Amino acid sequence: MTAVADAAPTPAPSPADSDLVRAARGLPVRRTPVWFMRQAGRSLPEYRALRAGTRMLEACQDPDLVTEITLQPVRRHGVDAAILFSDIVLPLVVAGVDIDIKPGVGPVIAAPVRSVADVDALPPLEPDRLAFLATAVRRLVTELGATPLIGFAGAPFTLATYLIEGGPSKEHARTKAFMYAEPAAWGRLLDRLAVSAATFLTTQVDAGASAVQLFDSWAGVLSAADYAERVLPHSRAVFDGLGGHGQGDRDVPRIHFGVGTGELLTLIGDAGADVVGVDWRVPLDEAARRVGPQRSLQGNLDPAVLLADRATVDREVRRVVAQGRAARGHVFNLGHGVLPDTDPGVLTSVVDLVHELTAT
Repeated sequence: MTAVADAAPTPAPSPADSDLVRAARGLPVRRTPVWFMRQAGRSLPEYRALRAGTRMLEACQDPDLVTEITLQPVRRHGVDAAILFSDIVLPLVVAGVDIDIKPGVGPVIAAPVRSVADVDALPPLEPDRLAFLATAVRRLVTELGATPLIGFAGAPFTLATYLIEGGPSKEHARTKAFMYAEPAAWGRLLDRLAVSAATFLTTQVDAGASAVQLFDSWAGVLSAADYAERVLPHSRAVFDGLGGHGQGDRDVPRIHFGVGTGELLTLIGDAGADVVGVDWRVPLDEAARRVGPQRSLQGNLDPAVLLADRATVDREVRRVVAQGRAARGHVFNLGHGVLPDTDPGVLTSVVDLVHELTAT
């Protein structure tokens, strides 16, 4: 599917027939779909202008702001999917956990989870607190038309790291120590977080999201054995919470992504993903070998490449597109989020080039 078409491909009549959904299911596509993690955010001047004076967690709970911010990169770049503007810790905040996102630091927990009692004291996420989320998603689905909206949630392990560490961490030492020393409490904590993530995603799917992505940003700090025993069942529970494949309106593609997870790619797929997200450390053709022919891949241009000259960007885009052909289906993306200093014009040119290279 490398020939360049003489005319633009016929657009999808609906999100369910979009190239994103088709690639996720391993079906033929009109052209390789493109979207970028953190495409709605700091790299866009219109985002910075709109967010001025509004704290992150407040913006995430304002349907008007969520709608506009989510739409901005679709208008500017012509990407093939929107992803809900949200934050990984938002379900915890809505449930009542005291969290603040500090500029230059990230989420900071006022009272970290350090004991069995702390686990049991965590408030549950009640679905009726998510009316703002359902409103935003319904508005977006209307505005987007045939362009699919991807729902968003953080995976249980990554949310647990923030709760236990009290904020971002490089070593995640407290988290792993708690996991080893308090296995029963660890299981209860991740059970609760899985229910929360499933509730958050279900609200989005029921309001019209066409796919979901579960972010396990820090799963790469674990060994394969620890991931398989202590984390994978809880991530699977999130996807199971949406219902099985073929079960009505919630039968949407599931994308699962983590950073530094090259040794975990097969297991990440086993957690229930249709699409395994791959960071830049593993070439997509090798990732396809590890994951197998039953799942599609997403990725995996290094975000730092976008800060280089255009010739380098073009060369690396062509490499990712070529390696992605080894997969059952390929969703072009970065290997992590868009860096704040990225020129928006470069992102637009990447979308155009991928479409040009893959149009049928």
